[in-house]
Amino acid sequence: SQIRAVLFRSQVDRLKFALQEGLDVFVFGRLSVYEPRGDYQLLLEVVEPKGIGALQLAFIQLKAKLEAEGLFEASRKRLLPLYPHRIGLVTSPSGAAIHDLLTIIHRRWPFAQVLIAPVPVQGDEAAGRIAKAIGVLNQLGKLDVLIVGRGGGSLEDLWAFNEEIVVRAIASSRIPVVSAVGHETDLTLADLAADYRAPTPSAAAEMVVPDCSTVRHHLGHQRVRLERCIRSLCVAWRGQ
Repeated sequence: SQIRAVLFRSQVDRLKFALQEGLDVFVFGRLSVYEPRGDYQLLLEVVEPKGIGALQLAFIQLKAKLEAEGLFEASRKRLLPLYPHRIGLVTSPSGAAIHDLLTIIHRRWPFAQVLIAPVPVQGDEAAGRIAKAIGVLNQLGKLDVLIVGRGGGSLEDLWAFNEEIVVRAIASSRIPVVSAVGHETDLTLADLAADYRAPTPSAAAEMVVPDCSTVRHHLGHQRVRLERCIRSLCVAWRGQ
């Protein structure tokens, strides 16, 4: 015995995962009759993968696809600038992440200019806005590094950073990108595509900019060494 199951294209487009041959799923819907043939059919309203969540399956499927394209290859990763002059931030203007980023960047490297591209970091519009912001900052140019991310949350909260449009925007960025999404235990596809992955937004700020006091100490040490070398050369020249 069998009964046809119908899933309309508009509903397929809203699925987070891809339907594949042999995939076990739970389906929920309502019975109807296809009048031209007199067939009973099930009009599907919900489709969930069996034994694994829809988002987790979508993550696995997209990761495999992009990995096969080489988007996560280590050879694609670029070095971060040692002394960045202009830094772009793609994050929410109201979250805790931006406060941590700005505070740490200003404290460690007050010479840097920071350009903020405010975006929603969760919800239906988030992925498109994040990808667009990355593109706009690349078009502006004159930026040394980008930090893209947000604070912690559930898998659903962080999902925008697993969307294909965001991952491809990061991978195609001409400016080095540091991904700073969630907490240390969270892993997103944005992390894999970025040049560097920071476990938290605070760690991203520390990764991107040097500590001004350390640089000053190093310069002072180098100055002393230089003065000694010059004195030694002067003494040697007088001796000749």
